[in-house]
Amino acid sequence: MFLFSPLEQFQILPIINIGFGNLDFSFTNGNLIIIIALGSYILSMNMLLSNKQSFYIVPSKWQIVIEVFYETIANMLYDNLGNRGSQYFPFVFILFMFVLLSNLIGLVPYSFTITSHLIVTFSLALSVFIGVNIICAKEHGLHMISLFLPSGTSLGLALLLVPIEFVSYMFKPISLGVRLFANMMAGHTLLKVIAGFAWSMMTSGGLLFVAHFLPIFVLILLVGLELGVAMIQAYVFTILTCIYLNDAINLH
Repeated sequence: MFLFSPLEQFQILPIINIGFGNLDFSFTNGNLIIIIALGSYILSMNMLLSNKQSFYIVPSKWQIVIEVFYETIANMLYDNLGNRGSQYFPFVFILFMFVLLSNLIGLVPYSFTITSHLIVTFSLALSVFIGVNIICAKEHGLHMISLFLPSGTSLGLALLLVPIEFVSYMFKPISLGVRLFANMMAGHTLLKVIAGFAWSMMTSGGLLFVAHFLPIFVLILLVGLELGVAMIQAYVFTILTCIYLNDAINLH
């Protein structure tokens, strides 16, 4: 099936139709990708942890990958939260792996990029935001209000700063979700545009058939770039989560 618009690749299509009256509970391609991403993570972890001999002094290639991810997240938490970062490691590590796997799965031909949908990225960001506020309230109680009022601020200046700080604080989950969504959607749209352009040149024949190898070469380079973007965006999403955790614990 050919796509006539670069945006058609982001359509959520039902695989199993399930409806109750006006409510739609259909199992979609988006649900499938989420299950695949989570299943891939759980399966890979179980394969490594179920066998004590799966970790070697001279590590295998897959063990090296897992160790790199582990050390990256552990160092990220230590740099932002110090020794207290270890208690949040399971949550942050799973969050990083889910975003990373979702981004990478979207690069597979005929797959679906779940992180190119704002509802998904915003839901992740909102969950992080709510969790961070719960931690902040548990740690500091009503003193968390100092997030909106820097120490030593005069009353007159506070009337100006508090609304600005509050609006800025409430926009954190929006910016966190939109950043991931916009980067993934823009990159995949560009890939589809270049691929469609190359296909049109190839089917035209003549000199255009010869010239279509140029956009194909550009497409290969862009796929490599998108691979880097997929990894960087997962890292950015995770490090911002660590920064929000640090703000909640230390009231910066």
